[in-house]
Amino acid sequence: MKATQLNATKREKAGKGASRANRRAGLVPAVIYGDKKAPVMIALEEKVLVAEMNKKGLWTRQYEIIADGESFHVLCQDIQKHPVSDRPIHADFLRISKNAVLTLDIPVSFANEASAPGIKKGGILNIVHRTVEVKCTPDNIPESFVIDLATAEIGDSIVASSIQLPKGVELTTTEDFTIATIVTSAQD
Repeated sequence: MKATQLNATKREKAGKGASRANRRAGLVPAVIYGDKKAPVMIALEEKVLVAEMNKKGLWTRQYEIIADGESFHVLCQDIQKHPVSDRPIHADFLRISKNAVLTLDIPVSFANEASAPGIKKGGILNIVHRTVEVKCTPDNIPESFVIDLATAEIGDSIVASSIQLPKGVELTTTEDFTIATIVTSAQD
């Protein structure tokens, strides 16, 4: 998977005052940590970070952050938002190496929902899990899992074992848990 490049600047000062100064300048303070290396404080342009937040796959997309000539291969771990304005106020990035084994929540989406026989008969898709936790290396991170509902009838359960896992990706549990079901509507 190709990493999305983001430009940043290193921050010298930490703390509330320095962070507020960054935000006034249109920057979001952030930190890069992990891979048994010292944390690196950076600042990203707010508009760039917001654009990334509005794209699908933020939590599974790999980034190459370039800060003052130094490159960091990372995954976004957390974005703190202002409670009123919802603007990003801080971000955490996890530094990853090529051979690292990562545990990630991969989003689940559904295809052919409108044409599913069970839904055509008045059934409702009841989603139990919107993500599935997997283990994989950075080269094998799936963007999402798409479950085809083309043959789903009322009463059918879609379970974890029905997901076609790519090579090098495995579920973190052996339990065959329910991801979604097709249920009858309350009016029936």
